[in-house]
Amino acid sequence: MKMFKNSIALIAVLGLAVTACGDDGGGTSTDEPSATTAEQGDTTAETTDEATAEATDEATDEATAEPIKLMTVTTLNANGPTYENIAITANLAADFINSNGGINGRLIEVEVCDEQFDPAIAAGCARQAVESGAVSVVGSFTYFAEAIVPVIAESDITWFGFCCSITPSELSNPYSFPLGNQPMYAVGEVKRAVEDGCENINAVIVDGGEAVFRPPMENAMKAYGREFGQVVLTPAVSQDFSADVARATNGADCVVTVMSETPYLTWNTAWAQAETDVKLYGIQGNLNAISAKGAEEATDGSIIAGMYPDIMTAPWDDYRAALDAAGIDQEANDFNSLGGMGTWAGYMAFAQIASGIEGEVTAQSFFEAANNTSNLDLGGMVPVLDFTQEWTDGIPGYNRLFNRSVVFSQLENGKVVPLDNEFVDVSDLALGVPQD
Repeated sequence: MKMFKNSIALIAVLGLAVTACGDDGGGTSTDEPSATTAEQGDTTAETTDEATAEATDEATDEATAEPIKLMTVTTLNANGPTYENIAITANLAADFINSNGGINGRLIEVEVCDEQFDPAIAAGCARQAVESGAVSVVGSFTYFAEAIVPVIAESDITWFGFCCSITPSELSNPYSFPLGNQPMYAVGEVKRAVEDGCENINAVIVDGGEAVFRPPMENAMKAYGREFGQVVLTPAVSQDFSADVARATNGADCVVTVMSETPYLTWNTAWAQAETDVKLYGIQGNLNAISAKGAEEATDGSIIAGMYPDIMTAPWDDYRAALDAAGIDQEANDFNSLGGMGTWAGYMAFAQIASGIEGEVTAQSFFEAANNTSNLDLGGMVPVLDFTQEWTDGIPGYNRLFNRSVVFSQLENGKVVPLDNEFVDVSDLALGVPQD
């Protein structure tokens, strides 16, 4: 894998270089070596022995070096949504990196911290990251990042490579390095709905998401000289969304929605029961094959705005291979998701940046390296990102939102199918810049 340095290959190259230098001593035309020739031979032998010893020591050091400790935080045991796909992917990504030489010869060691949907336990994860000497907290998702990011930042530990910015610290703290575009994919829904010819658009936002999602969505509508007919705020958990669906579809030909996978399950049931011909727009990893189950016909043709290209596309070849090799049940968890692909991308980004560090990889050296990364290229998992340029002329408080591009897919017979793999920048829409 090109992004990692293979220590064995490096040692082989050093050995060839030493041998070439050793051949330059030269001898005499007599059968018996002269004193000068003998001395040169001794010197060459000593030089070769020293170089071999150094290479052996280097290989031994790398083999016995302390692993680079990383942490991933998510919810695994709770009454609400859980994200086993994140934990599974974090461990698969670590195995993949280690099998390809690690980080400059050092292995990585991952601890998955289950915050159990509890802010106090999330704060405990932060303290554990500090106490264990974690270099970074990578590819995580939690609703309680506000209890984590300020704590780990005091020890130069980055909150790195995550999909979804839903707290102020994730959007503004200098130790926060998101790869995902949240909340821009909601802006993408508006863009696509308008381009699809929708005349009357209503919005549905799950409770708790209004502060982050509503301003840029309404700005996007203003950019087109429009406004939502109404904005429906729904509870995160409900046994029946029939009343909410009725409100959302009233007077609308299209509805843009922001909610997680669990409420989408109940929402789509109510959507099917309503027998509406209103077109549905949703967000990647949430409006998906799992949440559409049982409502395949009603959700057919629904548009999904996302952060990452579909898992079946080329950027995810290694990820799919890792899932297959591990025999992971991909029906039980959605890996074509923000949690799955987001965590894989986060680890690949960490490895790419950390592999370029000269000297020891520490929390501080990684923070400095990430902060100076201007061309993070993950081969199409996300757009090429520049961590040196904050979004200072963007929405106030969203300055760490480096990725502001979306991709689109749709539901066909209950399956997610990519529409294209082109990233579309929606920065201007999020700011309400008038569109031609």
